[in-house]
Amino acid sequence: MIKAEWFYWLVGLSFLVMAAQMLTDRSNPKRYGTGAFWGLIGAGFVYSSWVVTKQAPAEPLGVAVLVMACLAGFGFTGRGTPRTTTPEERTASAARLGNKLFVPALTIPAVAMACAIGVKHLSIGGEPVLQEGSETILGLGIGAVAALVVGMVMLREKRITVPVQAGRSMLEAMGWAMLLPQMLATLGAIFQVSGVGDRVGELTTSVLPKDSLYLAIALYCVGMFAFTIVMGNAFAAFPVMTAAVGWPVLIGHFHGNPAAVLAIGMLAGFCGTLVTPMAANFNIVPAALLELKDQYGPIKAQLPTAGVLLGCNIVIMALFAF
Repeated sequence: MIKAEWFYWLVGLSFLVMAAQMLTDRSNPKRYGTGAFWGLIGAGFVYSSWVVTKQAPAEPLGVAVLVMACLAGFGFTGRGTPRTTTPEERTASAARLGNKLFVPALTIPAVAMACAIGVKHLSIGGEPVLQEGSETILGLGIGAVAALVVGMVMLREKRITVPVQAGRSMLEAMGWAMLLPQMLATLGAIFQVSGVGDRVGELTTSVLPKDSLYLAIALYCVGMFAFTIVMGNAFAAFPVMTAAVGWPVLIGHFHGNPAAVLAIGMLAGFCGTLVTPMAANFNIVPAALLELKDQYGPIKAQLPTAGVLLGCNIVIMALFAF
């Protein structure tokens, strides 16, 4: 059986190798902080295996997250100059291959789909080839390895250090923002377990007039918008606002259509995604990769659209959900 844990170890090993490269890169004046940041992530991927099986305590992972937050928050991470192909070499390679450059990228979803649909049914000696329940994750991991091999063959690259250095360069370009979605998703789970939704619901019902449907709709949609801005993820904001207003007020009290109320509520949350730096994978990472002069340029460009769409969602919910 191919286990998902093996690919987590592979990801952790990749981070550790790149962290070692960062530590030895004298072109980065903050190489120690940068290496420590990504090294802790790599070690966390490996150490977590023993935490899941109760063979090791979870507290060191919490300490590692706090240390990483300090390293990033106090500016101890930076960017070096990786030893990879030159811009001229990349330009010549792109001109030679043209649209074939998309083949490695398309290999990942193709392999992932094959694993999720076909390989999941294969077994050897009565044992499934892929770990049950993890076929999609395994397909993604196998697809990434296959894409690496395809890319190296296409580009006639024999040195594994070149893609590793390129991956390290991308890590340093994105920086800590790459981990923000995972951190915020965890924050949403903590909010839900700690009863934040219930407290917000109590506050809402104490100030909201009982028969004010339209005010309740606006409160739910604007709340989804605001919580998404704070948490950076509409999926993290959804359980909080739905437990507070969506389900007890709009569905329970005003008998709204659950599918319409909750779907439009999510769309209102996505409006918040457009205007928050907390949604780093959408708004900050692209600006870093494209080396824009204004890292908040995408947010400024999306702000008018977000406001219009939020108003549209409120109107649509009022017209079609009740």
